[in-house]
Amino acid sequence: MKIIVVSTPEKGAEEAFKVFENAHKNGAQVFGLATGSSPIGLYELLVKSDLDFSDRVSVNLDEYVELAGSDPQSYKYFMEEHLFHMKPFKESYLPNGLAEDASAEEARYNKILAANPVDLQLLGIGSNAHIGFNEPGTPFDIQTHKVKLTDETIEANKRFFEREEDVPKYAYSMGLKSIMDAKEIVLVAFGENKAQAVEDMINGPITEDVPASILQKHPNVTVIVDQAAASQLSKEV
Repeated sequence: MKIIVVSTPEKGAEEAFKVFENAHKNGAQVFGLATGSSPIGLYELLVKSDLDFSDRVSVNLDEYVELAGSDPQSYKYFMEEHLFHMKPFKESYLPNGLAEDASAEEARYNKILAANPVDLQLLGIGSNAHIGFNEPGTPFDIQTHKVKLTDETIEANKRFFEREEDVPKYAYSMGLKSIMDAKEIVLVAFGENKAQAVEDMINGPITEDVPASILQKHPNVTVIVDQAAASQLSKEV
């Protein structure tokens, strides 16, 4: 696991861009993408760059259940706004939040991932060390699944919604096995509220109580953190 500590989130975005640029130039065909505040700086740099993704494929980590892609709080809408409408891919796949049959949707997305093996997967990390929507206690061997969001995650998401009752309680997420199948992973984390999760991910025991700790077993992971997110690290990096 390669750890890069930067002074600001902007510097972190620049480091993440270098990883994407290198993967692109080395022929990566499938890019796993993430939402949330952490990747926005990276997406801004991708949009400004001359990198062409029109012959590449993207697959997203997750999507809220019961939100249409046209809903401003959906992850499909987020991706369109921050990346896709300015830097289109040949194909861009996300889970369908309006799918009526959860088992069928899980199977559909697993087939997409099997047909499009991820070359580079982008991740953020939650304050409870979740990656995607794989909350503490999620089995390491799980693939795409419908997730009941924890109270902590729902609380963190309230700021994006006008009414508390509008905050989704479920989501579809790539599973931890799906994430670990990526050939390369880059994780970005900024802010002091991520510091304990970063420490547990890097130096703690590998346990399902800390979903991101499974990344210790991946052969090609780059973790990019600002000084605040690195503040709890117990070992020199």
